[in-house]
Amino acid sequence: MWITFFLVTIFCFSMSQAVADYCENVLQECLKRPTAWTRCYEDKIMTCKPRGRFMAGIRQLKVDSLQEVDVSPTHEHRVHIPSSALQRSRGNVPEVEVLVVASVINSSHFKLSPRSKGRQIQFHRREGTVFRGSVLSVKAGTLSVNNLQQPIKLIFRHDKEVENGTCVFWAESAMGNGTGYWSTEGCETSNTGNEFICSCNHLSFFAVLVNPQLSVSKSHSETLSYITYIGSALSVVFTFISLIIYICLHRRRPEKTTNLHMQLTGAMLCLHLSFLLSCFSAWLLNEDSPVCLVLGLILHWSLLATFSWTALEGFHLYLLLSRVFNITFRKYLLKLSLVGWGFPTLVAVICAISGVYGKYTLHMRDAKLSNTTAHICWMNSEFPKKHLITSFITTVAFPSLVVLFNACVMGLVVFKLWGIRRGSGGFGSNTGWKKTNKNKGWNLWKDSVKVLGLSLVLGLPWGLTSITYVSLPGIYVFTIFNSCQGVFMFLWSLALTRKPQSNNNSSTDTCQKKLTTSLNNS
Repeated sequence: MWITFFLVTIFCFSMSQAVADYCENVLQECLKRPTAWTRCYEDKIMTCKPRGRFMAGIRQLKVDSLQEVDVSPTHEHRVHIPSSALQRSRGNVPEVEVLVVASVINSSHFKLSPRSKGRQIQFHRREGTVFRGSVLSVKAGTLSVNNLQQPIKLIFRHDKEVENGTCVFWAESAMGNGTGYWSTEGCETSNTGNEFICSCNHLSFFAVLVNPQLSVSKSHSETLSYITYIGSALSVVFTFISLIIYICLHRRRPEKTTNLHMQLTGAMLCLHLSFLLSCFSAWLLNEDSPVCLVLGLILHWSLLATFSWTALEGFHLYLLLSRVFNITFRKYLLKLSLVGWGFPTLVAVICAISGVYGKYTLHMRDAKLSNTTAHICWMNSEFPKKHLITSFITTVAFPSLVVLFNACVMGLVVFKLWGIRRGSGGFGSNTGWKKTNKNKGWNLWKDSVKVLGLSLVLGLPWGLTSITYVSLPGIYVFTIFNSCQGVFMFLWSLALTRKPQSNNNSSTDTCQKKLTTSLNNS
């Protein structure tokens, strides 16, 4: 009886070991290890036994190391290994044949490590979504292969499902707990239109990150949302106060510049107010609700009006500088109003007739692959593709051109200010040298404040969009500056209530006085 029990135990143990040795079970066995499972997988996948002739997602080949080889674990993945890599993988072993194993693993098994404080350590780190959740593992011979002169080519077929992607490999972290990060070191990416081709100088676990972008955690996303809502609410209050200030200034001292500031402030008030209403109403209204359609139209119209008047501010400032402050156009303000309010109205009506507006749903995924959605009454996220051109032109191309034009105008302002300070420096006068040197720092401070204020009026903070793709602090800076536009406009309106002091220095000519006064009022 004991002999029978002993034989049954041996038989069951042998069967369990045989099952564990099958290639299909290697991944699950290695995932049970407390240490880095990738090392276990690389070792066991080379010694495992195939259960049948064909294995799903795994391909084993015994190849001649003197010839290049192509391996396809699935119809969507292919690996091309040059003979130089195969020869290096077998080392000094006299046997010419080398075992090559290519397999596809689900990306959910790869746990990301926290970003290291030492930026140089993870300089090549990238974060994004793994294309189709597939990671291609390639192993050959008994030795590690790296720093190849002839790269290994890994082909990921995408059939135009995505446009952009970046080839990465899995780099283990120094913590030794199985976590790591995706790195681009040693890999180059090319896109043929139907396939991503990764050219890498080593063997490892490879993947393609589609649309790699800065990952924002849920906590940061909530913080940014609070900043946006609070900033927009403050902007509504302060733009309303600024509008009253500009109206009073215009009645007391009618000027074209003050009128332009008043129009821009009104458009900005509509923008932030309609944004808050669109955000909160999207959660309460149905997708086809007429109210949501109207709010989307008003929000789009307000955005276009804000950028239109921002562009007109830059145009007006350019005329002040180029025409020596002598703007004598007939019905000048009426023409500007037709452009500032007429263009947004025309575009919004055309978009409304085309059925563009509705509820927009934004799907977001953070680094932990948790999905969240955000809703706003804007442009319907399901409208036909033919309307994408309209969306791009009115919300991307037009604002970009406005920011670019106003940045050029701002450069011209800085150049003019620099010329004024250089011309009125008084360094050739012994009597005025001490006074000029004393006021030099104060003049520099005043000019810096003027340039900063004009930059806000000209909408240059919208140009900070580019830094949102680089770092998380860049997203915070962009959010704070653009959600608090109304607060900055209020501060600028307060600065305009102060009467600029006249400059009695005889070395400053009439043109310089006009420029300084104009910049104070702009």
